[in-house]
Amino acid sequence: MTDVNNDPRRVRGQVKWFDPVKGFGFVLADDQGGDILLHANVLRNFGQSSVADGAIIEILAQRTERGVQAVEVLEISPPEQGLAPALADFEEIDPEVIRAAPLEPARVKWFDKGKGFGFANIFGKGEDVFVHIEVLRRSGFADLQPGEAVALRVIDGKRGRMAIDVLAWETGLRAQTE
Repeated sequence: MTDVNNDPRRVRGQVKWFDPVKGFGFVLADDQGGDILLHANVLRNFGQSSVADGAIIEILAQRTERGVQAVEVLEISPPEQGLAPALADFEEIDPEVIRAAPLEPARVKWFDKGKGFGFANIFGKGEDVFVHIEVLRRSGFADLQPGEAVALRVIDGKRGRMAIDVLAWETGLRAQTE
């Protein structure tokens, strides 16, 4: 692939769709009508294997002979939830407890998008942490892969240890140092 323009430009937009099985998706830029290709390798370099449809994303994009493509992901924000109801599991938990939960390093044990849940393990601890698909979507992910490194905020919920927030590993590291 030959570059037509070697100067990537910073672009903010919304994920139109992303299919981790196909290995790509498209971003609709805020300042232009055309789609920008987002390849799975570019997303993996950011530390995520998927991104939720509708997520707000900031990328470096470059025009090539094959069209405009993302070359680096700079930031991902979850899709806006609007008036979506809170998960029933979190309704009775004090919001301060949720906000105060520390980020913990974890590895995905398994996640089944069809079932709508999966489990992860916090490094150095034996118990499983339940990860619900709605928590995943609200965190900006569409799916998780076994072995994927993530940072989790975990609380003791009605069904045991539950993730309330999922971040890409690198994003979690940056959040802890800020």
